[in-house]
Amino acid sequence: MTLSFWRLSHLALALFSALFLILASVTGVILAVDAIQEKTPPYKVANFDTLTLDKTITAVRNVYPEITLVRVDHNQFVILEGIDGQDQDVNAYIDPNNGKILGKPEKKSDFILWTTALHRSLFLKETGRFIVGFISLLLVLISISGLALLIKRQQNFRGLFSKIVKENFAQYYHIVLGRWSLIPILILAATGTFLTLEKFNFFIDSTETDTKNTTTITHTLTKKTPQSFFKNTLLSDIQKIEFPFSDDPEENYIITLGDKEIEVNQLTGAVVSEIPFPLQTLISSWSLNLHTGRTSILWALILGFASINILFFIYSGFAMTLKRRSSRIKNKFKKDESNIVILVGSENGSTLVFANAIQKQLIAAGNKVFITELNSFQTYPQAEHILVFTATHGLGDAPANATKFTSLVNQNGQNQKINFSVLGFGSRAYPDFCEFASTVDSILEEQDWAVRLLDLQTVNDKSVAEFIEWVRLWNAKTEILLATTPSLYNSVPKGLKKLVVLDKTEVTPTDQTFIMNLGYAKRNKIKSGDLLAIYPANDNQERLYSIGILEDTMQLVVKLHPHGLGSRYLYHLKKGDVFEGRILPNPSFYFPAQATKIAMISNGTGIAPFLGMIDQNKTKVPTYLYCGFRKRTETVQGYEFFLNEMIEKKKLAEFHVALSREENAMYVMDLIQRDASFFIELLGSGGVVMICGSLAMQQDVERVLDTICLAHSGVGIAFYKNKNQILSDCY
Repeated sequence: MTLSFWRLSHLALALFSALFLILASVTGVILAVDAIQEKTPPYKVANFDTLTLDKTITAVRNVYPEITLVRVDHNQFVILEGIDGQDQDVNAYIDPNNGKILGKPEKKSDFILWTTALHRSLFLKETGRFIVGFISLLLVLISISGLALLIKRQQNFRGLFSKIVKENFAQYYHIVLGRWSLIPILILAATGTFLTLEKFNFFIDSTETDTKNTTTITHTLTKKTPQSFFKNTLLSDIQKIEFPFSDDPEENYIITLGDKEIEVNQLTGAVVSEIPFPLQTLISSWSLNLHTGRTSILWALILGFASINILFFIYSGFAMTLKRRSSRIKNKFKKDESNIVILVGSENGSTLVFANAIQKQLIAAGNKVFITELNSFQTYPQAEHILVFTATHGLGDAPANATKFTSLVNQNGQNQKINFSVLGFGSRAYPDFCEFASTVDSILEEQDWAVRLLDLQTVNDKSVAEFIEWVRLWNAKTEILLATTPSLYNSVPKGLKKLVVLDKTEVTPTDQTFIMNLGYAKRNKIKSGDLLAIYPANDNQERLYSIGILEDTMQLVVKLHPHGLGSRYLYHLKKGDVFEGRILPNPSFYFPAQATKIAMISNGTGIAPFLGMIDQNKTKVPTYLYCGFRKRTETVQGYEFFLNEMIEKKKLAEFHVALSREENAMYVMDLIQRDASFFIELLGSGGVVMICGSLAMQQDVERVLDTICLAHSGVGIAFYKNKNQILSDCY
């Protein structure tokens, strides 16, 4: 409920204020640039911060017979108004060391004046000022509600700057940029609100009180030591000096400082009176400086960055909202007539994408399917199966649309036995991975009407491969077959990148494997272990290939299958051809940063990412490669040559090759059994085993490792998998 409140508040405030925030942000960026440009003329002198007031007054009096005032603007440029020796009016920037004129103050351009008016009042005068102030207040509330959502997502306040799981572009950068620009945006919003309130005399009562207090102070001060004020006061502390009209001793200097106005005797330099500024005046000055960035180039840059971010937040926020709405629930059948019910718990709609794909297939197979949120759980008189797809939020909490599920299950008992299966979605980057799914699974297990069909299954980072594992289990348990094609569960690809074929090897009668080197834009931060997705049929039929990065070149190792859609598409590309694909980050299969030792195990087509990881092993972590091929072909000999180079560079400790179609045939599993003590020592000391290649090879390798581990330590590889010491990327 708390999450729903903050999310709805955040969205409602953003919807109401979006147009005004766009105007304020665009004009804010322009005014921030103007504030920076104001500081570029060379009107500030080098010794400004150490120059005392007595030296400045003496210097300008020697040059100008009549001086009305000297003021220091927010850029710390000194401006003099008076009359020079030729009886000419002077209004100019000067060097306070000698009175030399440095330049003339220029009026703001019509464009900047127009932009300022739009930013302050939308050209609506008092009404516009009120609207701008009100939107500033809303921006404060938007920032606070956004912070609450971020704290809820990251589980606690300390987690604000911990890792953000990248679910999609809009969501990821909405959070990342939000936490970096939160404070500047809050300052912009709060100061804008204050300046508007001040404009409408909101603080008039406190001002009058302060004024009465200062009147008393004015009459109680006595003179200080002569000359002490001018000698002991820096020019940088001054805002304005109003010079005496004549040499009459009764005429005094009126000097404005940052926090008060004082009157100083022109002959003795003694302070005659002092009027401290009211607190409101001080806050107003600070607010204006903070809101405009006029006192600091760095702060003006930060404000400009924050204003640009507000524009991005409007885009990304609505993009996330539309994404959730695009995944909204649609039902062809009513709940009372459906034999399969799908219950969904989702924060941002991504879980619902999987549920919708399953619903569509089940209906195509002749079933009546009803899909709904966990918060809408009721009785389902015709249901034979209940499928639960749910994410977890915060510290193992329910998503926003699943908070009532526990109470609803107890209120709505079913009148017949119903099979149930729970699938949890989450990220292993968080400690409470799929905890709410586990809670739901336990609750259903306690119901007398619920019959377990499958054990609780989980999906990490929306992994289609892991989702398909659940599909396979479902298919094995029921007669309702679902597709195991990955592309059916991926959203329609957007923003495909162009890749160019740099070179490609040819297959031979004895070796159907070929190597492709691809050029790519380096701004795409691709790592060895990521996946290249291609669409050979120009539709959503996706094919995935493991990537290795060698010397800034993307390398694929592909086996040509006679009827393989993806492999045949790639093989028929020629040098110089350009095609489109997208890169899928695969952080769960990156080169481990903290491992003491690493053993890499692959068959022929799984070697590509390992070659790239070895080449990029700059810290020279002890790394061992075990790879299996059929024969020692020219391609294999090329691998061996490269690996020997890596050994010389100390990026690789050892490599071992198994050849299954040569004399003294050996499989990679035989190498693992031969070096059983090595793998026991590696896992026991915190090392990592990485497996890449075919699923059949993975199953064989894991079976051998499990046997070895049980024989030597009494624990199987499941123990090491839970500790992320066994990583796999197989297909």
